[in-house]
Amino acid sequence: MHDFMPGTEEQLAKEMTSGYIGFDPTAVSLHIGSLATIMLLVHLQRAGHKPIALVGGATGMIGDPSGKSAERNLLSEEVLRANQEGIRNQLAKFLNFDCGANSAEIVNNYDWFKEFSFLGFLREVGKHLTVNYMIKKESVQKRINADEDGDGRAEGLSFTEFSYQLIQGYDFYHLYKHKNVLLQMGASDQWGNITTGTELIRRIDSGKAYALVGKLVTKADGTKFGKSEGGNIWLDPALTSPYKFYQFWLNLADEEAEKLIKVFTLLPQDEIERLTTEHKQTPHLRILQKALAKDVTIRVHSEADYTAAVEASEILFGKGDLETLRKLPEDMLLAVFEGVPFIQISPDAFHAATSAAEFLADTTAFQIFESRGKAKSMLQDGGVSINRQKINVNATLSEFERLHQKYLVIQKGKKNYYLVHIG
Repeated sequence: MHDFMPGTEEQLAKEMTSGYIGFDPTAVSLHIGSLATIMLLVHLQRAGHKPIALVGGATGMIGDPSGKSAERNLLSEEVLRANQEGIRNQLAKFLNFDCGANSAEIVNNYDWFKEFSFLGFLREVGKHLTVNYMIKKESVQKRINADEDGDGRAEGLSFTEFSYQLIQGYDFYHLYKHKNVLLQMGASDQWGNITTGTELIRRIDSGKAYALVGKLVTKADGTKFGKSEGGNIWLDPALTSPYKFYQFWLNLADEEAEKLIKVFTLLPQDEIERLTTEHKQTPHLRILQKALAKDVTIRVHSEADYTAAVEASEILFGKGDLETLRKLPEDMLLAVFEGVPFIQISPDAFHAATSAAEFLADTTAFQIFESRGKAKSMLQDGGVSINRQKINVNATLSEFERLHQKYLVIQKGKKNYYLVHIG
């Protein structure tokens, strides 16, 4: 917990309280940056309160300026609806929607905004907050003063995005009025928008509502968490494979792993302390990273996906056999060997090779060895394998199974891999 309004702790201790977090459907999937706020809802429900996830079908058409340096592209209603459905399915993995009074619930703010006219909104909502109040928000100030192109001039903020805090504030008021929601949560960069909601509730209804935010999760360099060099780490396996997802957590720096295991897992505090102590004693074993990767991969995907990701990750370290490679789905096979030399060869060229040695040293198709002589020498020494099977100098290609009917994994020495695609 990073910050909260006075009285929030007392309210949560007094009675079961409904609290919500909003998720804008700007993509078909949430990413691991969103997972940090999902965990706030998970903890709220585990503490006996009622979590509500708001999918912003209306606000997603506008765009929240918080944490942004430039205005994002607006999406069509059709795309937004598809994104909303994907997010609904992901939230169902984390929240219990069938546990009595504190069952989780999903709402869509498009349901109450679709009939709201522009003039009606100005008359019923806009009049309650001054421009002076809205413009003081940190997210607004950052955008007004931002100089994106470096020409010394501020780029400004459109009225569309400026109005976002008012619309999000009305979401809180609507849920307060119709569902007795007393609490809104989010990341710390949402504090301004959330407190706009509590202010609307106070001014329109003389009501009392509360705000609670978790610290915005950032990487060691201060950048937003959830992105790698290749882009977002998504919760949807079609966008980020379970193998890549697992690898992201496994490759965290020690400092990040020690911090994030407290944010993204449900491990007891004493267990985290034990893991941290063990990790510091033997950091090369990456105990914290492995525990974090296991917990999150199983909850976001499945135990089977976790097991497959562990087996796949060990392949590059010389573990596993042909059966291990056989079990890898095609997308995971490609993910494991992403970055190694990828060799495309036609079926005719493949069948034309009379031996493995000739195939490996064929300069017309690809060249793993400088010459056939060097290929034969390493084959004789047992330093080459195809699909984890050692090959000798007399081996023929017909001896080796093609993975998914089209791939061969060639290993030269201990660390040099090549993925051959025949087709």
